[in-house]
Amino acid sequence: MAEKKITEANSVENPAPKGRRRRKKITDEAKSFAIAAANIANERHCSDIVILDLRGISPATDYFVIATGTSDRQMRTVADEIYQAAKKQGQLCFGRAGYEQARWILLDFIDVVVHIFDSEYRDYYDLELLWGDAKRIDY
Repeated sequence: MAEKKITEANSVENPAPKGRRRRKKITDEAKSFAIAAANIANERHCSDIVILDLRGISPATDYFVIATGTSDRQMRTVADEIYQAAKKQGQLCFGRAGYEQARWILLDFIDVVVHIFDSEYRDYYDLELLWGDAKRIDY
């Protein structure tokens, strides 16, 4: 009789494998953080802000946040504020590139990668065209 109770409890408590639930939680957190990063860029007057959903398309990340800054100072400020917001949400920044030159600042949070471009680099690299199959997320 005890075995039957354990089996019933397990089937009710564990309807999906642990890995699936954990991945969904991580993806929900990543999406929430991507939206927060886009909102910060918007509040700091970046333009052409796009969130690309790369789940199932990219093996490296789930979301790109892409924005265009107006000056090197503004781009650094946006990067700093996104970094601070990430720390508050428990997101770790695993890489940062381009901060000194501020033509293309990249912040890598693994599940979310933030790209802050100046207009020339944004046009040249055209990530939206490169990842044209990606769904756009409204923020």
